[in-house]
Amino acid sequence: MSKVYSIAIDGPAGAGKSTMAKAVAKELGFVYVDTGAIYRTVGYHMDLMGIGPKDIDGINRLIDDVNLKLTYDEDGLQHMILNGADVTDEIRTPKMSKIASEVSKHKVVRDFLLDTQRNVAKEHSVIMDGRDIGTVVLPDADVKIFLTASVEVRAQRRYKELLEKGQKVQYADVLRDMEERDYQDTHRAIAPLKCASDAICLDTGDMDLEQSIEAMKKIIKDRIGVC
Repeated sequence: MSKVYSIAIDGPAGAGKSTMAKAVAKELGFVYVDTGAIYRTVGYHMDLMGIGPKDIDGINRLIDDVNLKLTYDEDGLQHMILNGADVTDEIRTPKMSKIASEVSKHKVVRDFLLDTQRNVAKEHSVIMDGRDIGTVVLPDADVKIFLTASVEVRAQRRYKELLEKGQKVQYADVLRDMEERDYQDTHRAIAPLKCASDAICLDTGDMDLEQSIEAMKKIIKDRIGVC
């Protein structure tokens, strides 16, 4: 069996994790795993069932009803299948972002999803992004990168992305939501967002997307020589 590689990409919301990781994974022929989408899907299920993201009793009661599958289209886009239904588009809203941040605080949810994430990395070479990949999910990853940029830069990126999707949003609201998300992610008691001690920090604030992708590829090439 040929060696499988694991690349962990962590960082706050809007740092470009998903876009960059997806592009690099496609070039390498790796499987891209968007763990944020997995948490969003759990949050989406709870919301559908009328369970609030802070309702630990309700989440405990319904967590085993969550049947998740990850599928990929020809372009490598990860689709989230929840109990047989594709909810990929439904989970990409500011509301689901907030819910995911709250749901991800609960140990029962993180434990429920941990094996799902690790099993993918055992079977395939992966680029996996999230907020605790290098610190918790894949602590022995071959490469760990922590992506970052100022909250203003990240909010502007997310604002533009939402506008392009046809959503009516205000930049001030996006900025406020992102500041709240940053606080929640870095202050949660379980697996808070932080840079792993052996991760390379990559600040993309002054880079465009192409430059950011090239910088990520160089880090990977220097570590494992596959780019």
